[in-house]
Amino acid sequence: MSALYWQTIGEGDRDLVLLHGWGLNAEVWHCMIERLTPHFRLHLVDLPGYGRSQGFGPMSLEQMAETVMAAAPAQAWWLGWSLGGLVASQIALLQPQRVSGLITVASSPCFAAQDDWPGIRSEVLSGFQHQLGQDFQRTVERFLALQTLGTESARQDARLLKSVVLNQPMPSVEVLNGGLEILRTADLRQPLAQLPLPLPLLRVYGYLDGLVPRKVAELLDAKWPNSPSIIIAKAAHAPFISHPDEFAEIIGTFVAENGI
Repeated sequence: MSALYWQTIGEGDRDLVLLHGWGLNAEVWHCMIERLTPHFRLHLVDLPGYGRSQGFGPMSLEQMAETVMAAAPAQAWWLGWSLGGLVASQIALLQPQRVSGLITVASSPCFAAQDDWPGIRSEVLSGFQHQLGQDFQRTVERFLALQTLGTESARQDARLLKSVVLNQPMPSVEVLNGGLEILRTADLRQPLAQLPLPLPLLRVYGYLDGLVPRKVAELLDAKWPNSPSIIIAKAAHAPFISHPDEFAEIIGTFVAENGI
């Protein structure tokens, strides 16, 4: 029987589930633990097939959301980074009554670029899928390097992300391909526009993000007027790593202002 890796720590009276991005695992949140545990009961999860959650094959977005939700507290705030933002969003769509609030970080309801929508070109994601079978580790490293490009601490942040991957069991090529397929095909723009109010939804972006262009924030500000966005200057795709204090302040303030 496959089981999710799930660690719960913290002294706060609110549950906050943290979901990582493609190729990584819950250790990516290490720099956030001491900043958030005084305020939250943190739930650190390795998504199915990633890190220490071995034994899972590739999944659809809905299957991944249902698997994570089955192990989650009855009521929680959900924070998802990148691919984790899609999973957290899907959970809010499936069972909004269990979601106290939703925070997406460097994430998009539609990662793939379309005629009227900025994002990653579909052929780039398909190319990563193809390259995984040829040079697994180099492809993962290239994708991680893209996430820190342009920041003042780019090299240091890229090394940290690489160490997070290498220090835990690696996902299989099949699981990684499945994750890229979600990024290539998922489109939650319309479903999320129908999220029941007053569910709080905060979107956090990096100004220099090359994977989720800041134009996404502006477009969603218009589509989802009840959902505030914050763009962190000088941050790229991993703002909680490059700007941990600012990021923790943003999260703590939003939850405090919107908590029951």
